[in-house]
Amino acid sequence: MKKVWRLYVLISLPLIYLLLFKYWPMYGAQIAFKNYIVTKGIWGSEWVGLKHFIRFFESYEFWRIIRNTITLSLYSLAAGFPFPILLALSLNYVRNERFKKSVQMITYAPHFISVVVMVGIILELLDPRNGIVNTVLKLFGLQPVNFMGIPEYFKSIYVWSGIWQSVGFSCIIYLAALSSIDPALHEAAVVDGASKLQRMRHIDLPGLMPIAIIMLILNTGHMLDVGFEKVLLMQNPLNMRTSEVIDTYVYKVGLASQAVNYSYSSAIGLFKSLINLILLVAVNKIAQRTNQSSLW
Repeated sequence: MKKVWRLYVLISLPLIYLLLFKYWPMYGAQIAFKNYIVTKGIWGSEWVGLKHFIRFFESYEFWRIIRNTITLSLYSLAAGFPFPILLALSLNYVRNERFKKSVQMITYAPHFISVVVMVGIILELLDPRNGIVNTVLKLFGLQPVNFMGIPEYFKSIYVWSGIWQSVGFSCIIYLAALSSIDPALHEAAVVDGASKLQRMRHIDLPGLMPIAIIMLILNTGHMLDVGFEKVLLMQNPLNMRTSEVIDTYVYKVGLASQAVNYSYSSAIGLFKSLINLILLVAVNKIAQRTNQSSLW
């Protein structure tokens, strides 16, 4: 340890972060099983068992919130997962370095825009009076559309704006995986007369498959973590029917309501984490059974 103490100092920072923000909060998760009162503290509050979980399961909002959360998560996963791979494959075959770097910069840039600014851009673009989208519709003689006021449009707006924001940054890991593929394989394929599409299919995609499976498993482990900030900022009374998800509901119940209920909101959050854990383990087990890459 004395010889490599610098490495221990380096790893201590993320380790401290995990202990403080991931493991220590587990101590407070027990309030989900108690009628938590701030003045009495965690240990002094009355134990009520599964009362808050049963209350959530029996609430009239349960199925609507679960349906919205799962639908939005599956939509995001199905639509967003292939695009970073396709972008990485495309950039890998670009020979013009200037063009390649320009595309990378343009696609990476949206990732560094804050969620608040991103939602502001979306609202301005889709504004029914002055938005660019509705301005174009008017030029073609169509009536303006209040996109953010139509519940059925909410999921698509959320998902595709998220793909636009994250696709460039997400493809970095796939570009790294492509760079590790042995160039001799491509040279042999070129000698044999293989086209670029054939090289992508038989060399690049098999080389990307292990990391793609790992990323899919990790994304599945966050299936119910839709994203609190963006959903909350995009919500309005008109689209609430399809935009209310677990994270926003927990915030409103636990912090924003007049009758704050920490125990009830903690129970909902714990339920969500448990489902995520089950999905993570299940998908990882499926990957093992099919002889694919897995987390453990």
